[in-house]
Amino acid sequence: MTVFPWPVTTTDEESDFISRLPFPPDGFQRDAFSAIDADHSVLVSAPTGSGKTLVAAYAIHRALGAGGKAFYTTPLKALSNQKYGELVATYGKDHVGLLTGDTAVRPDAPMVVMTTEVLRNMLLAGSDLLAGLHTVILDEVHFIQDPYRGGVWEEVLVLSPPEVRFVCLSATVNNANELGAWLRSVRGTTEVIVERHRPIVLLHHFAAHRREDDETRLLPLLVNGKPGSEGLRIDQAVRRSLQGRPPQWQPRGKGPRLPYRSPLRTELITALNAEEMLPAIVFIFSRAACDEAVRQVVRDGVRLTDGSERSAIRQIAERRVETLSDEDLGVLGYDDWLEGLESGVASHHAGLVPVFRETVEECFAAGLLQVVFATETLSLGINMPARSVVIERFTKYGGAGRATLTSGEYLQLTGRAGRRGLDEEGHAVVLWSPETAFSEAARVASAPPPDLRSSFRPTYNLAVNLASRFDRETADNVLRRSFAQWQAKRADLLTIQLSHRVAVLEELGYLKGWSLAPAGHRLSRIYHESDLLIAEALAAEVLTGAEPAVLAGVVSAVVFEPRRARRLAGHGGPGPRAAARRSRRKGPLADRLGEKRIAELEWRCATLEHVGERIRAVEEIHLVPRTRQPSSGLATAVASWARGASFETVLAVAARDVGDLAPGDFVRTVKSVADLVQQVAHAATDPATADAAREAVGMLLRGVVAAGLPTP
Repeated sequence: MTVFPWPVTTTDEESDFISRLPFPPDGFQRDAFSAIDADHSVLVSAPTGSGKTLVAAYAIHRALGAGGKAFYTTPLKALSNQKYGELVATYGKDHVGLLTGDTAVRPDAPMVVMTTEVLRNMLLAGSDLLAGLHTVILDEVHFIQDPYRGGVWEEVLVLSPPEVRFVCLSATVNNANELGAWLRSVRGTTEVIVERHRPIVLLHHFAAHRREDDETRLLPLLVNGKPGSEGLRIDQAVRRSLQGRPPQWQPRGKGPRLPYRSPLRTELITALNAEEMLPAIVFIFSRAACDEAVRQVVRDGVRLTDGSERSAIRQIAERRVETLSDEDLGVLGYDDWLEGLESGVASHHAGLVPVFRETVEECFAAGLLQVVFATETLSLGINMPARSVVIERFTKYGGAGRATLTSGEYLQLTGRAGRRGLDEEGHAVVLWSPETAFSEAARVASAPPPDLRSSFRPTYNLAVNLASRFDRETADNVLRRSFAQWQAKRADLLTIQLSHRVAVLEELGYLKGWSLAPAGHRLSRIYHESDLLIAEALAAEVLTGAEPAVLAGVVSAVVFEPRRARRLAGHGGPGPRAAARRSRRKGPLADRLGEKRIAELEWRCATLEHVGERIRAVEEIHLVPRTRQPSSGLATAVASWARGASFETVLAVAARDVGDLAPGDFVRTVKSVADLVQQVAHAATDPATADAAREAVGMLLRGVVAAGLPTP
């Protein structure tokens, strides 16, 4: 990590910055430096691992040298935490802040890392922290097409003061010039720099296990950009074996076996190790399957570490979990999890508690792990490069059922392959399966990246904030400047959508014409996809008079996603189901609530549901997509946690109420509840409700939930 002295001094050229780097910048990086020197905004579209963040580092250095502030925004809290650590190592702890909703560390520092939502909220609220802002880095700006959160990036770009310069970092997209043209329309002079060359050559492979000689074969997927001939012969052999079979026949049914099968995980690791293609990230689009893969290879006797590496892994793990109790570690299955780590294999997914994920990341970055089985969340920004990336299945479930990976998804996943300074080549490996022909995998791997499409739609919160700051004509013009409107074929699409939202707000008493009613001021302080539901809950006094734990439980109904509760195969430890069984043997769950609080939770949550139904009825009349109904399934578990119940107990309560919930999902839900409860504290006009909300935040952020949070 390059370390820069403080204070950062003004420079006329990039030479002092470059002189401290361990390697000379690439051409696209120098082009970006020149654009920044010229006081221009810049969009950099380049492959993962090509060094886009060096451009961000230079922009920060120049902003600080000019005496201004720099904000570094990311789409993920985990990525923000990682960037915070990197900047602290570069500039020192006293000069870097962090804002992620549930964490606030030195927010008035000259450089602050934050989630993009936090910056959007600051802009809408007119925060004093914006004073002196010189440069904003928008990392992973291709998130602009995320269907749920993408509009945040557009709001930031449209609403930021004109003097602020932007450095937008994007994965490879096909229409970077279109995005750049829009950026010029809202931010002024903007240089578009597209880099398609990877600093580490990526070789594409296809892995299939041949039954006749019991051999796992690694074949070229692409040869000179076209499908490899050996792989096409596999397609032919499989087609011949299927000839004459009924259409409904499935490969797992009766009848002659196919000549090839997908390699077993242990066979795959053996083959990669023999070809010196480890360390590897194996992407599996299932959390439970990631955990089962670790158990499977450990059970098969896979050991990829020596004594010194195992000792180093244990030291990192023990340091990371030192704040957790033995009871919590037992619930989390720490011993089994550590056994996998010490064998050089681990899983990485959102169902793990953050402290476990962060331990895996640290061990992998230190070169101590050889195989990580991960869901696709690992492809989104977290810095964990590997020599090889393996895609176990070439299809995944989405909103429309199971579908083949897109070229953009393939690029995002394989972008982790190849470590700069360590590898001459990176490797992408696709495993054969009956559902994916070699030719189909080759087609996707060689296809160009997709176009970036906007997903921005006006929210209720945005509507009232626009009404508080602008007249209606100016507000409409703000929306016309969005990337969504830029791409829309229909004139004034966004202003029509705003009109529908305004009609709902007028009927419910938040706006009078284009003027804010008192309720509108309350709504302007709530930043959440169910913003209107929280505002209506406050108006209906759903939270009035509730003690902190009960208040937190009710708010959880707005946050909790029932789809995350399911019958899990396990998470590497005893799990909530086992916790529930143990608790049943002991008698009633020690949830620390009592019948009176549980009854109160039930009627307050029922009232919240009625509020939601009323909102949805009005939305249906005015042709607005309906607000998601609250789901109170986790209310008792969250209230129990706030009341001081053990982690084992709350997982058992959750298992009883909604089914098994991964520990990481519970932790993430509680953090989101704490964030929203904090907003309730700011928005509530009743002092007692505001006080109860503030107290609830501290009650929620403890133990496993607080483990791994950055500290001042």
